[in-house]
Amino acid sequence: MSPQRDVPELRIDAASLYREELFTDRRVGSIRKLMPVAPDGTDDKTRPVVFEGQTTLLTPAGPMPLSFEIDAHTFAEALERFSGAAQVALEAMLKELDELRRERASSLIVPGQSALDIGNLGGPSGGKIRRP
Repeated sequence: MSPQRDVPELRIDAASLYREELFTDRRVGSIRKLMPVAPDGTDDKTRPVVFEGQTTLLTPAGPMPLSFEIDAHTFAEALERFSGAAQVALEAMLKELDELRRERASSLIVPGQSALDIGNLGGPSGGKIRRP
């Protein structure tokens, strides 16, 4: 018998529904146009249309997807602002990666400790044999 799990109920928020259109040049990326809709599927004119850009960067570690919001009111504006929004998202991602590298580089591993002991998870590491 398997133990019971607390699985959250997945429920779509009817007040936050969008219909999606996808535009792509099949080369650099795509723009998703998200139009707000009411729970009955009709257009919701009380909320703004949202534009999201998507592209894939080729890195030495392999392809890396990049998604970002484009501040625009029309599709023409979104198309014009795609490159700038992608650049801002890329710079933010690179900054975050640099911060992760700095954190990883500054981690100290004390001789005689295993990786599991880092963070005070328990007693001393290793087996029964101890070095003085």
